[in-house]
Amino acid sequence: MKRFLDRGGAWVAGQFLLFSVLLVLALRYPGAGPAAWRWTGALVLVAAAAVAVTSARALGRNLTPLPKPVAYGELIQHGIYAKIRHPLYTSVILAGFGWTLVWLSWPAAVMAAALIPFFHAKSCREEYFLRQRFPGYREYETRTRRFIPLVY
Repeated sequence: MKRFLDRGGAWVAGQFLLFSVLLVLALRYPGAGPAAWRWTGALVLVAAAAVAVTSARALGRNLTPLPKPVAYGELIQHGIYAKIRHPLYTSVILAGFGWTLVWLSWPAAVMAAALIPFFHAKSCREEYFLRQRFPGYREYETRTRRFIPLVY
């Protein structure tokens, strides 16, 4: 357990809790509205899944939910990682908003919005570890955005 916490396991527990609450809120408090919003939500969920799969494939054996990189890892800067530093976090945020739109749930929308500062903070912690582990990480940070290409 100590190793899990030392590698940033509390962040993983926090994201699991936030996303679980979001899922439950949407199911408990669905809204009403045009079907177009629901279809838009479904498309956002598909986009989230595509970003997640693309990201996981680019990471390969480096994939971990924990902020601290795996001991045998290498700095991945190709594929989707050439455009953004944390595409898996982007995919979770997109999934949160997609789920919110599918259910048209305002309480879930609040939780989806809460994912943004949460993943910003988690990515800052992760980047602390990455800077320590990989000398080229600072240069990588200067040329790639955190979550959205060319924006943020």
